[in-house]
Amino acid sequence: MPVDHYENFPVASILLPRRLVPAVEAIYAFARSADDIADEGDALPAERLASLNAYDAALDIIERGDTPADPMFARLAEALRRHALPLQPLRDLLSAFRQDVVTTRYADYPALLDYCRRSANPVGRLMLGLYGTVDETSLRESDAVCSALQLINFWQDVGIDIGKGRIYLPQEDLARFGVGEAQIVQGEANPAWRALMRFEVERARALMLEGAPLATRLPGRIGWELRLVVQGGLRILEAIERADYDVFRRRPQLKRLDWALLLWRAARM
Repeated sequence: MPVDHYENFPVASILLPRRLVPAVEAIYAFARSADDIADEGDALPAERLASLNAYDAALDIIERGDTPADPMFARLAEALRRHALPLQPLRDLLSAFRQDVVTTRYADYPALLDYCRRSANPVGRLMLGLYGTVDETSLRESDAVCSALQLINFWQDVGIDIGKGRIYLPQEDLARFGVGEAQIVQGEANPAWRALMRFEVERARALMLEGAPLATRLPGRIGWELRLVVQGGLRILEAIERADYDVFRRRPQLKRLDWALLLWRAARM
């Protein structure tokens, strides 16, 4: 499975309490469909932005206390009200999706983290809200895990993203390690590329480990869910290393045999 902040969304997980399934499904449908508007198909940028603005308008209706006519937004409104969830994380997601339409390069790491703050962190914050865990420490650690997952997804998908005209590797890092965009287009994994990716892998690992203590503090099912997410992300980083950082020819993915190792590592946490 790829490390992706939506594919890791525990929609059908056996660890997810049944009472939370409708809410998680409603949030997932919103996030997945909005992300597809930004990324999929052949719509023009103006059309994509107009569609995302329609999502914002639906959130305005929910914020006023009304229920949108569209069934997807109606289910979302019910979930937000039932669990007293904030709207801001959903607006942050839409902000990131709009940015995806118009932004294809990131100057530096802080700019990339700001994108992660809006594209990935809201998912973790909404999940914590469903479990009633919204203290500052937990939110900060959740943000670290979610941003790390987003970075890991970028690192494993460099070859896919360049096909869409996007490079998420910070431009300042490319310059520092002497990697040009033409090299990425050609999929050339030379020593400079390996040095760059080694740096980025360690950066993502440090961020994941910064947030990992949250998984050991959360009780019951959500704790186990997060342990597996953390270990899955770390395992993908190991796969990048095993491929000698050549993500162009050996895109890292978790295989069936990896799950036994993930369960063992999750238990050891």
